[in-house]
Amino acid sequence: MTGAGAKSAVEWLVSVAPNPEACRWEWERNPLGVALLPAGKLWDVLILPGELGYPTLDVLNRCIDRPGPVLADFGDSRMGFFVPEGTVSRWIGTGVRGAGHGTWIVVPYPGRATGGVRWLVPPDGSGTLNDPALLELAMHEAAAQLARGGDRNS
Repeated sequence: MTGAGAKSAVEWLVSVAPNPEACRWEWERNPLGVALLPAGKLWDVLILPGELGYPTLDVLNRCIDRPGPVLADFGDSRMGFFVPEGTVSRWIGTGVRGAGHGTWIVVPYPGRATGGVRWLVPPDGSGTLNDPALLELAMHEAAAQLARGGDRNS
């Protein structure tokens, strides 16, 4: 991510923070390079188990040029797909958790390597998010691939 892209991504992310300057301060001083941000303002986060999330991201990457922001946690056990605000309150899906209004998520500084939580697809600063309908279709395709033993050509 370029300096200008990272800066616009930072501005987009901190726009949801109750105190944007405190968020920037936390990113700079936290040894892990992370800050807590509230979900449910500009975006929600759908949290998938890593064994489903990675194939889902692979399907998305084959369908569109660039998916919206995606996080991976420590050890790759979970992935968070940023979706439009309000998605979590309408989402019904087994094994998928959500962070929406009233929840907070750990967010690393865009474009900077951190320990633990990291961006697989960093925000681009434009506000682009993952389309929930496309994400659901990608999840179904990924689950079908997993059921077939992971062979995409089956």
